[in-house]
Amino acid sequence: MVTFTVNNAPVDLDVDQDKPLLWVLREDLGILGPKYGCGVAQCGACRVLVNGVSVPSCVTFAGDLEGAEVVTIEGLAEPDGTLSVVQQAWIDEQVPQCGFCQPGFIIAATALLASNPNPTDAEIDEEISNICRCGTYPRIRRAIHRAAAALSET
Repeated sequence: MVTFTVNNAPVDLDVDQDKPLLWVLREDLGILGPKYGCGVAQCGACRVLVNGVSVPSCVTFAGDLEGAEVVTIEGLAEPDGTLSVVQQAWIDEQVPQCGFCQPGFIIAATALLASNPNPTDAEIDEEISNICRCGTYPRIRRAIHRAAAALSET
């Protein structure tokens, strides 16, 4: 058994301790925002926040989650549906093309801005290692800067 919280909801599951969080989310909880991309923590499509830290859920295991707070792309919006500042910046900058990788990018950007509220382009490039096959990196940087500016006003 493992007990943790996902998107502010308590979870108590009887799963194998070595089952990747990605599959716990998708198969056991029906949370489909985190995507399977590479399975080896290289692409970033599966990123989620665990205790506020952006982690690849494909190599984070159920047995390591006891008492943890997990947030997926679905959990970033407010309960009333208001999008997070980062999610809104993604829309305003029209970042996605296919959109497959974007939940992982938004999670990574959220974690980055929590630790560095005004990152430079170089810091963004260094911290956000996710892969986008569509090549929307310039729009991603603009969205992160837009979100940083909005967060500094609050």
